[in-house]
Amino acid sequence: MNQGVYPLAASMVNQINRLDQISNNLANADTFGFKQEGTAETTFNWYLKRAQDEGKNPFVESITINNIPKIDTRYTDPLMGPMKMTGNPLDFALNAPDTFFKIQNENGDIVYTRDGAFKNLDGFLVDGNGNNVLNADNEAIVVEDGFELQIGVVQASFKNLEKVGDNTYIALVAEDVENFENNDNKILNGTVEQSNVNRVSTMVELIDAHRRFDQSQRAIKTIDELNAGLIEKIGGNTR
Repeated sequence: MNQGVYPLAASMVNQINRLDQISNNLANADTFGFKQEGTAETTFNWYLKRAQDEGKNPFVESITINNIPKIDTRYTDPLMGPMKMTGNPLDFALNAPDTFFKIQNENGDIVYTRDGAFKNLDGFLVDGNGNNVLNADNEAIVVEDGFELQIGVVQASFKNLEKVGDNTYIALVAEDVENFENNDNKILNGTVEQSNVNRVSTMVELIDAHRRFDQSQRAIKTIDELNAGLIEKIGGNTR
């Protein structure tokens, strides 16, 4: 196979992954507390260079020809979304970008979210999926006078969080999550945080990913046509 096809095919795979990520951002543009995700791309040579820095000796041939692009990392944009006042006493927003509400999911695990559009389910405060909102002691909160003062808030870096589902996170290192004893001055009542997805810039990214995919696809088709023409000429000369 022509060596030029490999980086082009890898680029197409990367753009498919970008399209999935960008489409998910657009789908959650109206999800409260949602944080858009992005990807960073590099070449496989970057990994070979890192291996060299670690004292390993990759083949010189690999360093010379290996310019295949690769998705290096996925990241979450921590920028806070716009605040929307609702007047609903069960709606809450966090006023710091690195703080989260505590939720107990259906598996009994403690997860974190910035979506404070809560509800009353059989007298308990729950999220939009019916999972219990927890207090500082990891107990379910009963909806009664003063319940808002019980809502548990934690502080964590997005680098220490891994997304589970569309809008909740688990801690990679639980010890690095700070659990506040009270939520004084940390939450706003009657307010929700909207998604930080910018529809216009996200649509531009979507168009860019489509164009990059199409360019790589057309380049592969051109290489294939050139190869076919070359084979036909060689075959004609051997008669």
